[in-house]
Amino acid sequence: MLRTIKEKKMAKNGEFDTNTITTISIGTVLKGDISTEGDFRIVGKLIGSIRSTGKVVVGQNGIIEGDIFCQNADLSGTITGNIIVENLLLLKASVNMNGSIKTKKLSIESGATFNGSCDMSHSDAKTSNEKKQDQKES
Repeated sequence: MLRTIKEKKMAKNGEFDTNTITTISIGTVLKGDISTEGDFRIVGKLIGSIRSTGKVVVGQNGIIEGDIFCQNADLSGTITGNIIVENLLLLKASVNMNGSIKTKKLSIESGATFNGSCDMSHSDAKTSNEKKQDQKES
């Protein structure tokens, strides 16, 4: 089941509030790429990438087979793919992560499993392709 929990009502001007949390529930498998301006929680399974301007949370039962691009991430489940986090990436003790990480800040709890490479050499975690795209849009 895919659901959105609104923490605030729709603005008076008819625009949607981006301060929402969308969830892929346990038992749900979603195939495809996701792009969102709000926070996203996965306790089901996502086969595809997720791109969020907010926070991505993967619960203990959550599975992602694809890449993650977001502002912040809190990961507890199973991730197979690359992760680019612009600010803080937290790998909880129950995470099983296989792939490359690029982030500004990283916290790894004792017991976490991480197999891959990690790049924290830049002040921001945008890829060179994303930086080029930003420059074209300016």
